[in-house]
Amino acid sequence: MTVLVIDVGTSGLRAATVAPDGTVHDVNHRAFPSVTPSPGLVEFDAQAMGAAVLDVVSATLAQTAEPIDAVGITAQRASTIVWDRATGEPVGPALGWQDLRTVFECIMAKADHNLALAPNQSATKVAWLLNTYDPDRGRDLLFGTVDSWIAWTISGGTLHITDHTNAAVTGLYDMGAREWSAHACDVLGVPMRMLPTLVDSSGELGAATAIAGAPMIGGLAGDQQASLIGQGCVRPGMAKVTFGTGGMLDLCTGTAAPADHHRSTQGTFPIVAWTRNGAANWGVEAVMLSAGTNVEWLRDDLQIIPDAAASHEIASQCDSTDGVTYVPALLGLGTPKWDYGARGTLLGITRGTGRAHIVRAVLEGVAQRGADLVEAAQTDTGLDIPTLRVDGGMSENPTFVQALANACGKAVEVSPVTEATTLGAGYLAGLAVGTWTDVDEVADSWAPATVVEPNGEFDRDRWRQAIERSSRWIPDLSALDF
Repeated sequence: MTVLVIDVGTSGLRAATVAPDGTVHDVNHRAFPSVTPSPGLVEFDAQAMGAAVLDVVSATLAQTAEPIDAVGITAQRASTIVWDRATGEPVGPALGWQDLRTVFECIMAKADHNLALAPNQSATKVAWLLNTYDPDRGRDLLFGTVDSWIAWTISGGTLHITDHTNAAVTGLYDMGAREWSAHACDVLGVPMRMLPTLVDSSGELGAATAIAGAPMIGGLAGDQQASLIGQGCVRPGMAKVTFGTGGMLDLCTGTAAPADHHRSTQGTFPIVAWTRNGAANWGVEAVMLSAGTNVEWLRDDLQIIPDAAASHEIASQCDSTDGVTYVPALLGLGTPKWDYGARGTLLGITRGTGRAHIVRAVLEGVAQRGADLVEAAQTDTGLDIPTLRVDGGMSENPTFVQALANACGKAVEVSPVTEATTLGAGYLAGLAVGTWTDVDEVADSWAPATVVEPNGEFDRDRWRQAIERSSRWIPDLSALDF
């Protein structure tokens, strides 16, 4: 039985097939970056996204000789689309999760209503789109995150759904009740009739009638949760980090619901890891605001490496940084400090510092931040992470992976596929139609491409001093707390 997966990221989208042995085939990719019409604004064309998805699906189906038994969808979380129920046309631009136009609204929601919202959540974005395009709330409109929009698109406009992994990061979801929050909707003026139906992450959700053969949509999940499942982290204490543009650690905590649904003192926050047969599995998430962005800075701005892959070769030209330390805070610091006013910091430079030292310091700095995420998640949950699993573009860099193992003091298992999101969405859809029997079978299928053991250690106390020096550089931004 073969599963078709649609995987929509922040800068591109792909379709692929996942075979019963857990291998990924027939990958077709399209670049689909957002646009930034002015600083802080991030938008994309939802109709063009839908058309591009159908294009890559057609290309993948043309390559496979196997019948498609189910479809899995995974997507960037919290990006926001509002469209007309009758025509299926978006009312305006879709707002990307990085869009910051509603920072003031988030501040006022907390001050006036004690409603904690962040600008990277959907809630205030929905309200902005309604206030702009339907101020009287007289139109029959629908709201959806990207997963919901893709399900609508491939079902020919018959399915308006989202799963709990996506809903829980919108700011419109009551995590305790596992349903939409009437209070949040009332505060923001979001009619509850426009919200998608909540469904399981894995189950028979409806037919993809816009795809040849009308296969069953069997899986929906946010990208980080799909990556968690794709790396077999389905038992308490198992964790992965995806090192892409940013870095996201997700740790599976099991079936017990979290006692607190807010961000912790260690800077992690609870997530729905997945739902199946009406039951929820939970986790916590820790966030690094910039990971691969720092390598892009070396390549595009400093121009001291020709491409991202060269960072490994260049860093390997020296055995250590000779005391140079880099704090990767180009966009501020996430877990554990959440300081939006922190900035990237390069310390310890001498006359003998060369290109290789700086490149190695950048890779080691991202690794040190990875260790920060691990420590925060372990402290918040009381669970020990025995080994750390990794995917994303930086997982292909041997110097970085070794530095991560050394910083964490743990073995690092590298995913056999760079984008484990695709594999995770495939597993969720396959579970719905019997390709795999349960999540234990998914866990047992894990086969890392390589395992890297620590071969040294870093001075974590010195690292914390560097973090302190990078903090609160822009006091007004550091004062923001969402």
